[in-house]
Amino acid sequence: MVHSSDLHLGDVTTTQAYGGDDTLPLAHVLDAAGRLKADVILLAGDVFENNRLENGILERTARILGDAGRPVVILPGNHDPATADSVYRRGGMGEPENVSILGVTHGKAVTFSDLELEVWGHAHIDYDDMVPLRAPRRRRTRWQVAMAHGHFDPAPNRRSRLNPSWLIGHDEIAASGVDYLALGHWNQAIRVGPRDVPAYYSGSPEYSETVNVIRLKAEGKVTVRRRRLEAKPNS
Repeated sequence: MVHSSDLHLGDVTTTQAYGGDDTLPLAHVLDAAGRLKADVILLAGDVFENNRLENGILERTARILGDAGRPVVILPGNHDPATADSVYRRGGMGEPENVSILGVTHGKAVTFSDLELEVWGHAHIDYDDMVPLRAPRRRRTRWQVAMAHGHFDPAPNRRSRLNPSWLIGHDEIAASGVDYLALGHWNQAIRVGPRDVPAYYSGSPEYSETVNVIRLKAEGKVTVRRRRLEAKPNS
């Protein structure tokens, strides 16, 4: 699998960094997934900068995703939640057969029977506070991957309004019991949480210039590596 997040398509600063092409960050991620022959692509939130974008960029994005040639699972984040006017409900975003949008085209999970894999996650459905890893799912397949978009805090104090919203705690990661946790919301690519659950932020392509590459191996081992994107901003 290839994991990325926080592309923020439609953001003026991001578009300028990529030479004026507002879909180029996504194209770079999909190109890397193609070169790696990924079975699944995970986009863990904030694919878009906001829900006010015009349909033109959504239509171009939908075409690019549809041409990816492999399954793509998207988790709406805090910038692009699955509201009634969400970017994921317009511009044909939910039409490509290879694209699954949690909270929009699918409920909380997508199953890939041929891979013995389930991918689940709780989409942001509004701009209010939420718990990204609430109510972990019972394992139904050999491999289980979760997606969550929020801020990691080892021991979050949810009673304090001074803390960031959408908190993800150490205990919640441990309780998920998944084979891989694809995180979004941080621009930095980093591992967090307990050692027995591989939980990784991919970082934004603009800042990290990498994607996470996850291999689920026959003997049950999971490996995670970072692969640099061949094309960089302004290249």
